[in-house]
Amino acid sequence: MVEMHLLSVNVDFRYDPIYALGVVSSFNRFMQGYRPERDKESIFEALCQSVGKEAQQYTQDAERLKAIAGRLSGKELVSWFSSPTPLDADGDFHTTVALISDNPKFKYSRLFAIGLYTLLEQADSEFVTDEKQRNEALKQISSALHLPEDKLQKDLELYRSNLEKMAQAQLVMEDAIKAERKKREQRAQDKNKAATPPSDSQESTQASDY
Repeated sequence: MVEMHLLSVNVDFRYDPIYALGVVSSFNRFMQGYRPERDKESIFEALCQSVGKEAQQYTQDAERLKAIAGRLSGKELVSWFSSPTPLDADGDFHTTVALISDNPKFKYSRLFAIGLYTLLEQADSEFVTDEKQRNEALKQISSALHLPEDKLQKDLELYRSNLEKMAQAQLVMEDAIKAERKKREQRAQDKNKAATPPSDSQESTQASDY
């Protein structure tokens, strides 16, 4: 939210679908496992409204770009950035990319970088897990769009690292929840056994002992 707010008041910042994809992707991933699940939508709406935007615009632009990337291979997508042509029915994404490339004052952000990463991931998930391919792809895209390559690489390394930490934390939480559930079930079973009266046969046996 802080980064979105800082960008919204920056004179050089312009909303674009890649940035929107970065916002939606990072929100969905870092809010994974949030409870109650039903509150996530209202939280995202509040987040977007805080910077004067509608959540629907973010989600629609994000879904459209994911659909476009899903029709391409990783290599095709990387090559496309160097020479953007119409890819969808609306025919405006290539114009957006061309404007970014031609804008010397384009305001780069980590959320934009996450949007690029998500596009690559959507085109080919294995493409981004291969460090050599991933770094080469980001280098080519940085060159095509005139982005700060070092910063782009570092921002995405941090993003990937945070995703791994989140995944590990979720596993720890799941294990802790399962362990606590087993303890509660065991306590409930012990309580039921203690509260259950002896059967007639047990009472007869106990009486015969006397």
